[in-house]
Parts: sequence; C-alpha cells; structure tokens
Amino acid sequence: MPQHVPPLRAALPAPPQHRPTALPPPPRRIVFLAHRDLGNPAAGGSELLVDRLAEGLTRLGHEVTLLCGGPASYRDYRVVSVGGPYDHYLRARSAFARQVGETDLLVEVCNGMPYLAPLWHRGPTMCLVNHVHTDLWRMRFGGPLAPAARIGRRLEHWALTGAQSRSLLVAVSPSTAHALRAIGVERDRIRVVHNGVEDPGPRADRSPEPLFVAVGRLVEYKRIDLLLRLWERVRPVTGGRLVIVGDGPERDRLRRLAGPGVEFTGHVSDAEKHRLLCAAWLLLHPSAVEGWGLVVTEAAARETPAIAFDVPGLRDSVVDGETGVLAHGESSFAAAWCTLALSGRRREIMGKAARDHAARYRWERTVRQFRVVASEAVRGWAS
Repeated sequence: MPQHVPPLRAALPAPPQHRPTALPPPPRRIVFLAHRDLGNPAAGGSELLVDRLAEGLTRLGHEVTLLCGGPASYRDYRVVSVGGPYDHYLRARSAFARQVGETDLLVEVCNGMPYLAPLWHRGPTMCLVNHVHTDLWRMRFGGPLAPAARIGRRLEHWALTGAQSRSLLVAVSPSTAHALRAIGVERDRIRVVHNGVEDPGPRADRSPEPLFVAVGRLVEYKRIDLLLRLWERVRPVTGGRLVIVGDGPERDRLRRLAGPGVEFTGHVSDAEKHRLLCAAWLLLHPSAVEGWGLVVTEAAARETPAIAFDVPGLRDSVVDGETGVLAHGESSFAAAWCTLALSGRRREIMGKAARDHAARYRWERTVRQFRVVASEAVRGWAS
C-alpha cells in the first residue's frame, strides 16, 4: 500500500497566529546556482523554469544572477558560466565569491548532483527541486557503473535531507513534494510552486492527417525507444506520422530503431514547436518520471491532449480522462493512442478541457508564488 503523506503546505501559506501577518519585502539580490543556462543545447524544462523565474523577478525590480556550467547566452539578467558541464560543481564556491557581491538569497537548483551551497554560503539559501533522481540514477548508470549510481543517489538524498536542513525546498509539483517526503525531508520545509506556460497566441492549423508528436531531450528516462516499439503496433491502425522533437545522446540509437512514418526534427525554434503542437492530434509522453512535464502544459494550451504514463510529475500535469490519458502499462498506452486517434470528437473535447486547465498556469503566477517563498526563506534565516 502507498505510504500516506500528510497534506503539504501551499506555496502561499496563511501565516501562523504567532507570526506577523505580512512577509518582509522580497529579497532584492537573488542568485541562482544551476547546471545549465537555457541557451545550452542540452537545456530542458529545468532551465526554462529558472529562466522564466529570473526573467520575471528582473521585471519586478530584482537583481538576478545565474551561475551555471557550460555555454551561456545573453539575458536581461546576468548570466555567468563558471566552468564546464561537470567541473563547475567544484568551482561554484570560488566563482560565487569572485563573481557575486552582496546577496540576499542564494537559490540552489538541485538536479541530481548537489552544490551543497548551505555548507559554504553564510546567508539565506533555498533549494529548487524539479524531481528526485532516486530511480534515474540506476537508469543512467547501469551495469559496471552501478556503484556510481549508488554513490550519486546517496549524495543527492543526503544533500536534500542533511545539507539543506535549514533551507526551504521548492518542489515543482505534488509528486516531487511527495518524493522529498519519502526520502525524509520534513513536510514543513517543502513548498509547491507549479510551472507555468505562456499564452501561445493564435493557433496554427491542425494537421488533416494523423500526426503524433513527442517533445523532449533524447535521454534514457524519456523512453522514446518504448514509444517507437508501440508505434509499430499503433501505425497499422491509425496511419499517419510520428514526429520526435529534440536531441540528445540517444539520438543515433533511436534513429536506428525507428520504423516507417517516424521523423526526427532535432532542435526546433519556438515558432516551429508551436506549429507542431498545434498541428498534432496527440502529444505522446512516455517518460519514466518528470518533475511536472512542461510540454504537456504547452500542448494543452494549444488544445492538444496528451497520453502519458501514470508516473510522478505527469500525473500532476495530465488530468486523466479529461485533458488526456494516463496509461498504466504499455498495452493501455497503445490502446489509448489508437482510441483517441480514431475519435476526433473525443480529442476535441479533451483538447478544450486541456486548454482551460492550462489557463490556470501562467508564468506570472509562478513568479509571484516563488517570490513569496523567497521572502519566507529570508525571514526564516533571520529568525
């Protein structure tokens, strides 16, 4: 039986009776410490979230700096590359001392490998968590690299439960919050701040022929190989095309596995992604785990329902039976794919429900929620 998890405090909590009814002013100088900048070719949902937060906070008058590894692009906020994809973890502390002056809040973006910022930063810190990588370590480092997976998993868990013991942790979904609780993070230190989505503007035309789209980085846990296997069962029923949008280390292997009707686009522009999500009959998301599943909300805003597995993160962004379908296995995924492909009326109803659901999530709201939690983090440090 699943373990019962007590309700989490909302991102906008009602102040306890013994505390002031108003939070102090939000921190003015905020530093994000993250693995990548959005301009990195390997960037994904985590990088988009940090960019939207930094951009929104900058518009509200905050001084925002992003310290990251790898290549960085020009932004309206300050971005500093402090090393390569891996060595920047070792250089983060010295780079922070050299590149950053007075700071009101340091936000560590924890994506598996931690920076352990609370151990060396003598000031308010907060941790932003997209998802806990418990099972992903085994997927990424299997076979002879299994010892590395065990070390990585233990280090991540200790960082979140031990090194961050005085910090607030911001989870992007209830699933991520529950995963934090499962490894021992105290409930009172977790806040949920959902991802947002832009208003997509005018829709492009829906494809007259069956078009199915999957969007994401081509890595193991996205399980595009599974999608390609299912396509061989679905294609004889539905016909049409399966378009895979994105790039990554799995690209060549996946191309070799692909059968008829499959197209790989690589990276595409925002305009082309908008066109494809509007044209698609369905968004397909076979990932093993997500923090939230930003592309689900992006597709929903364009009235495109999603089929995904009932896994953490995606069970938060997909309302099963309303905005899409959550499958419990490969056969049910393929069955839902065929059923929705053959029922234009049901896809239309789900698409409109998906659009209405996505309208609840806008980046402006995400930034406001994050700003409130940032104020709480600073207040907690001072108390």
